Amino acid sequence: MCGTTLFNSPLVAGLAVAAVAYAGRYGIQAWQVLKARPPTARMRKFYEGGIQPKMTRREAALILGVRESIHVDKIREAHRRVMVANHPDPGGSHYLASKINEAKDMLLGKTRSSETAFLFD
Repeated sequence: MCGTTLFNSPLVAGLAVAAVAYAGRYGIQAWQVLKARPPTARMRKFYEGGIQPKMTRREAALILGVRESIHVDKIREAHRRVMVANHPDPGGSHYLASKINEAKDMLLGKTRSSETAFLFD
């Protein structure tokens, strides 16, 4: 080829630039499609219902993430785990903390004099 290599050819360089451009365009389109998808839950599915004014055993078990009929030690362990994640001191909610405590009391068979410390309108 008269002293020039195949890679110094303007035609090959142009094809390489075109290939990079098409690959970049495909990558951008794939990224936009990926971003447009709704997020999928990577964790287990949680209870989506609202909190009832008078707690039931089912709701208490859902709040603590345990079964309704479970050993006392497992209830206390679950209560501790959920309370550490939602305690008001590091910025958690006082309302959630009261509902978590109410859930523990419900599953342990203890009753409180009032249903909740927070009043609803």
